[in-house]
Amino acid sequence: MTLFTRRQALALLGATSAPLTMAQTAAPRPETDDPFLWLEDVEGERALHWVREHNAASRKLLEARPGFAETRHSLQAILDSKERIPAVTRRGDWLYNFWRDEQNPRGLWRRTTLARFRQADPQWELILDLDALARAETENWVWGGAQLLGGRSTRCLVSLSRGGADAKVVREFDLATRRFVEGGFLLPEAKSELDWLDEDHLFVGTDFGPGSQTDSGYPRVIRLWQRGTPLSAAVKVYEGRQTDVSAFVSVDPTPGFERVLVGRAPDFFTNEIALWQDGRLVPVDKPLDAQLSFWQAHVLIKLRSDWTVAGRTWPSGSLLLSDAAAYLKGERQFTALFTPTTTRSLDAFTTTGSQVLLSVMDNVANRVVAWRRTPGGWEERAIDTPFPGTLHVQALHDPQVPHDPLAEQFLLSYVDFLTPDTLYLGDASSDRLVKIKARPAFFDATGMRVEQQFATSKDGTKVPYFVIWPRGAKADGHNPTLLYGYGGFEVSMQPWYSASWGQAWLSRGGVAVVANIRGGGEYGPAWHQAAIKANKQRSYDDFIAIAEDLVARKITRPQQLGIMGGSNGGLLMGAVLVQRPDLFNAVVCQVPLLDMKRFNKLLAGASWMAEYGNPDVPAEWASISRYSPYQNVKADVTYPKVFFVTSTRDDRVHPGHARKMAARMMAQGHDVLYYENIEGGHGSAANNAQLADRQALEFAFLWNQLGSTPQR
Repeated sequence: MTLFTRRQALALLGATSAPLTMAQTAAPRPETDDPFLWLEDVEGERALHWVREHNAASRKLLEARPGFAETRHSLQAILDSKERIPAVTRRGDWLYNFWRDEQNPRGLWRRTTLARFRQADPQWELILDLDALARAETENWVWGGAQLLGGRSTRCLVSLSRGGADAKVVREFDLATRRFVEGGFLLPEAKSELDWLDEDHLFVGTDFGPGSQTDSGYPRVIRLWQRGTPLSAAVKVYEGRQTDVSAFVSVDPTPGFERVLVGRAPDFFTNEIALWQDGRLVPVDKPLDAQLSFWQAHVLIKLRSDWTVAGRTWPSGSLLLSDAAAYLKGERQFTALFTPTTTRSLDAFTTTGSQVLLSVMDNVANRVVAWRRTPGGWEERAIDTPFPGTLHVQALHDPQVPHDPLAEQFLLSYVDFLTPDTLYLGDASSDRLVKIKARPAFFDATGMRVEQQFATSKDGTKVPYFVIWPRGAKADGHNPTLLYGYGGFEVSMQPWYSASWGQAWLSRGGVAVVANIRGGGEYGPAWHQAAIKANKQRSYDDFIAIAEDLVARKITRPQQLGIMGGSNGGLLMGAVLVQRPDLFNAVVCQVPLLDMKRFNKLLAGASWMAEYGNPDVPAEWASISRYSPYQNVKADVTYPKVFFVTSTRDDRVHPGHARKMAARMMAQGHDVLYYENIEGGHGSAANNAQLADRQALEFAFLWNQLGSTPQR
């Protein structure tokens, strides 16, 4: 349901005019008539003819760059490499993984044991071959995930997407027979919300017909569906509002602590929840914008705003723990597992059988802290982990396994810009870490270095960014430089290892820069909330300040500075393009929002009004209109060349945004490129071959614009 997750953000990675002032961009033309509205017809014959025509023109230009085919081949080899560390999820005795490679472009759903997984070359049991299924059913299936009932049951729900869209078909599958269950639970294509109650009952939110979905296109009604009965006979247990983002349901099967939570999300950052008990709803009191979760006999609450309760104020960004039974009775006594500082924020947390593990960011670098109960109360300690970089902690505990032998074990991954992923098996009872897997280096990082710098934004805020230097590069103002940003929805741009960037950019002499602008979550909820709605311009001010800082430090110059961003980051690209065209010479604008006058009317756009505001409210449109790229682009301004990239099958951010912006700029006489993958969803690629192809096109565009240099 998110606009863009950090994982999706990373998946997308893979002569100028005088500057425009805000006064110049503050009064866009009135939209009395949009001549390009026809491009919003996603699969209309006229629109797709336009897409194919411009796809062909872009390909002809970019594929002509020397070495294009070799780059595409090397990028796909990286994506298909069997040396990648498989991402796993534990259920019962098994670790489950979905895997794509050259032989299996659509992918294999498979499983293994922890003992086998620790081996250099694990043996995997095949569960479902998606390539074979797609061939047999003549469908363009893309994996959408699976929900296992767990315990002793072998039943699960498999979600399949056509072409990578968010809307999915859900089918019941039997792990024992490796077959879909004949006459089992089946949901037609929709954006659905579902969870198991037991083997014969399923909570479902889906497209039940008129009025069953929110304005954002997500479920509004949750029903309880009994096996063997038609979906239309499912009993309503919860109903949200038409204007909500969605209604949701979650089942906690922990023996002795079984709970069913239902609720509604009025907007992207708030939710109301209730316990469903014996057919009745029991509201759970909490701050509207807080994240509340149950853990055995406890409740954990992560705050997004200050909370004054029981005579004490807990600051935004805190994580509080309380006894669940006492909390539900109205008591408000907490143990603070985390409180933020000016540089520290809570990145994530997970729970073992008896402990809470926190991943804490300090100036965008992670450390891990563990809390356990002692006779004297809750005790905190630090776990010795690699630093500085990005850590991801994943508890292996399965509460449905009696006397779980893995109750205190966890997987910990470490990565930074020049260090490939390393996976450790940890034990929270001893804090011991054992390295079990390491991804090999896909590019030679010898002589490369990373530094963190801070730019001063328009309002005086210090904004961090990372610079990844290729070997031999100097601050002489003549480095091809690629600046990446996102800046929205509290998504943090933490260090990652991109073999594609390493091979296609860093190894060829390009400098890479990652911006940690406001709107993200690098410094907690306040960092995000400082740049939403009427203050969204601060994200763009921060990004511009970083670009100016790169020039001032002689890391690069405008003629060799390119920028890239996707989704909300695509909006960032469009905004800074029209505000400061003098600063850049290449813009890669991926699956973007651009027409902010209509974003709330297109696909899931209504769900993002908590981030941007409502353009139908005049006072809010007054703020949005100042940066909305589609309304602010002008014919009499010289812009850097833009490469728009999107997907026909993106049913989250409408491809009409990119189509219309490209068409308007072309009509105004600007030189732009456009490429739209006919499938691929919001990630803009349905398989590794498509992703490698798209990345190769993007890098060819960037080198064409920013100037290639000899390999150092």
